[in-house]
Amino acid sequence: MKLRVKIPLLVGLVVAGALGATGYLTASFQDDLVIGQAERQARMLSRQILLTRRWVTDHDGLFVTKKPGTGGSPAPADSDVVDRSGQVYVKRNPGMIIWDLSDYAAQADFCRFRVTSLRPVNPANTPDDFERRGLLDFETGKEEVSEISSGQQGRTLRYMIPLKVEESCLPCHAEHGYQVGNIRGGLSLEVPLGWADDAITANNLLLLLVGLIGVALAALLTFLQINAQVVRRLAGLAGAMDRYPQLVPPASRPAGSDEISVLTDKFTGMGERLERAQADLARTREQLFQSEKLAAIGELATGIAHEIKNPVGSMRDSLKILADDREEPELRERCLDLFDIGLLRLAHVVRHLLNFGREIPLNPQPINLDGLIRDCFALLAFQLRAIELKLDLAVTEPCLLDGGVLKQALLDIALNATQAMPEGGELLVASRAEPGRLVITVRNSGQGIPPGELDRVREPFSTSQSEGPGPGPSLAVAAALIKRLGGEMQVESRPGEGSLFTIELPRPPAGT
Repeated sequence: MKLRVKIPLLVGLVVAGALGATGYLTASFQDDLVIGQAERQARMLSRQILLTRRWVTDHDGLFVTKKPGTGGSPAPADSDVVDRSGQVYVKRNPGMIIWDLSDYAAQADFCRFRVTSLRPVNPANTPDDFERRGLLDFETGKEEVSEISSGQQGRTLRYMIPLKVEESCLPCHAEHGYQVGNIRGGLSLEVPLGWADDAITANNLLLLLVGLIGVALAALLTFLQINAQVVRRLAGLAGAMDRYPQLVPPASRPAGSDEISVLTDKFTGMGERLERAQADLARTREQLFQSEKLAAIGELATGIAHEIKNPVGSMRDSLKILADDREEPELRERCLDLFDIGLLRLAHVVRHLLNFGREIPLNPQPINLDGLIRDCFALLAFQLRAIELKLDLAVTEPCLLDGGVLKQALLDIALNATQAMPEGGELLVASRAEPGRLVITVRNSGQGIPPGELDRVREPFSTSQSEGPGPGPSLAVAAALIKRLGGEMQVESRPGEGSLFTIELPRPPAGT
């Protein structure tokens, strides 16, 4: 999920959580407020009802015009009254007045109330469960009880206060054993809360709608701000990083001094430092290249001088001998042979130098590999006269190779071996065919190559014989020739333990 989506989503969740908590607390507060207001209304209404009842009681009832369905007090003393015009009036006692007022309140959907008792005279005043619990609580000293009940019409607050016997109540209730101060019953009220619940629900839905719109707007504004102030600027900086080393042009750098602008400035500064470091590195590399070039030229000249020193010295000695004694035919023949060997050696050095720097096109032909190896070492019979040669050749099938190039590489390796064993030794040459490749190994028991010289095997004319045994000039040419054949030459050597040269060549089928 991308940053431009994560942050607005997080902001939306935070705002939604805050609005949800606020809505929940507001709904709870509204509910408590409605219930508290209903209880205060019930207290006020009960006080008004009690005052009305007391006024009716103090005036010994209330006479009203007699109409169909309008009954009077059941007491024998409370007879109907007829005025001079013949209008009949009936007497309504306090309990009857309370019933009349309750009916009017119920019809107006205002509230319901009635008088109830644990010992009702009128069966209609028998208490229900809530009223019974309240009446029992009143006997323990409670002054009011209330609860919230639910029904088909919604919630209702039920409220109840005790009715105590007063002096004015004794004419009617003394016969039931009541005395002043006794609790003869309770006034029970029902205040409907459905209208308030409907208003709260409508208000909460409105708040929910406003909250959802607010969350959506907050998320949208956050998205736009993140996209404009962060994402686009970071995208520009990322593009500048991709285009490096082309630095960010000043006109396209983010304006301001916020974190992204600071980051861009830091990146630009880093790019400038890298450019300076690269320039310094290029100059250092060029200087090092020139130094290595001069060192390589000096080492090449030293190697060539070392290689031609012996044959030139030998030829010079032969000339001196001929100049001193020209009459000895055998001595003259001997000097001429030395001249021929010296010239061949010089030609060999020059050929090595030319072959290392120039590639001759390969001419692969089917050859007898083992026969080619025997021919190579037969040519070196004179140089190997003090060395024990052992051949372990096991390649019998023809191989498609450039025999001339391979022969030259083997001769170079063999000549290096003869130079490594000036006092004689053992030279073991083996060949074998493996799946997809040919392997030729040449192991000598010579002086070995120091570890520091192994890495220089592929360098032309790298010799250090003046300082000790080295890889010799022929190995670099041999390694280059093997590489031209598509193979690889590996060298293993330890001073005093001899050297092992392993040549691995690809093995294409003959005739391809």
